[in-house]
Amino acid sequence: LATGKVPVVYMQNSGEGNIINPVASLLNDKVYAIPMIFVIGWRGEPGIHDEPQHIYQGEVTLKLLEDMGIRYFVIGKDTTEEEVSAAMQEFRKELDRGEDVAFVIRKGALSYEEKVEYRNDNPMIREEIIRHIVQASGEDPIVSTTGKASRELFEIREHNGQSHKYDFLTVGSMGHSSSIALGVAVQKPGTKVWCVDGDGAVLMHMGSMAVLGSTAPENMVHIVINNGAHETVGGMPTVAADIDLVSIAKACGYPHAVSVTTYEELDRELTAAKERETLTFIEVKCGIGRPWQTHYHGTGEQAELHGIPEGMPMTGNTRGISCTFCYNKMRKK
Repeated sequence: LATGKVPVVYMQNSGEGNIINPVASLLNDKVYAIPMIFVIGWRGEPGIHDEPQHIYQGEVTLKLLEDMGIRYFVIGKDTTEEEVSAAMQEFRKELDRGEDVAFVIRKGALSYEEKVEYRNDNPMIREEIIRHIVQASGEDPIVSTTGKASRELFEIREHNGQSHKYDFLTVGSMGHSSSIALGVAVQKPGTKVWCVDGDGAVLMHMGSMAVLGSTAPENMVHIVINNGAHETVGGMPTVAADIDLVSIAKACGYPHAVSVTTYEELDRELTAAKERETLTFIEVKCGIGRPWQTHYHGTGEQAELHGIPEGMPMTGNTRGISCTFCYNKMRKK
């Protein structure tokens, strides 16, 4: 709007769900006819192994574009620059008519040789933070956010020999774990409900904090582990390191909101929240990274036990294992 140039928006294909409304009600040629180029990373492409939350999204990625009238071109490892240029030339016809187009990027189609490292100076580690939350919450239900927080909660339960019945792992639907926890808290007023959230997820649907503060369930604890990064998908920075989440929570109506930077402060606030009969917000400043490595189910009996192909890789850390297949089987029980 400011320059007259066609903008480019990059997203993972889970973002397609978020763009349906503005594409249909604002960009569409029946409204303002604003041309736009979408570059979409294709998670969960049929035939390509991925996490459970990406499977259906991957199946409907192209169909959603078709339903929205967005012409697309798929880029894979073998796609040449000449082919991309030719596709762009064809797209100019749509763009000139005020229509939108998309480049859909298959897994492995893009590469970057230089090493990129994101870090901060916060001393606490997310896995250990969640370990402290598990200890403080006891047998109270926990609703955990998308990404590594849910994986690590699952691992900690396994390591402790505990049941997974206390937890709802919000493996997809990023930004909605606090709303899910709110629903549980309202329906179970006699039960303390803990939400383990992330800074990126909170930023994605911050309006939920206003609803939480307005509802103010006395039996809910909203914990935001803030490392200032989208670590699960590479560690790209969020703006959460530069804003005051505690003040935002208070402005939204949370009766009690604090930020902690040490395990001693965390334990003190968790203990108080367990006993406190009011909505509590705890921001936990967190470092980036953990010692991840790739494990394999192996062959023979191990593979047969999990019902998967021999040698299938899984990721985990030195103290636990996060296997997509085991994780999905557990979730269906």
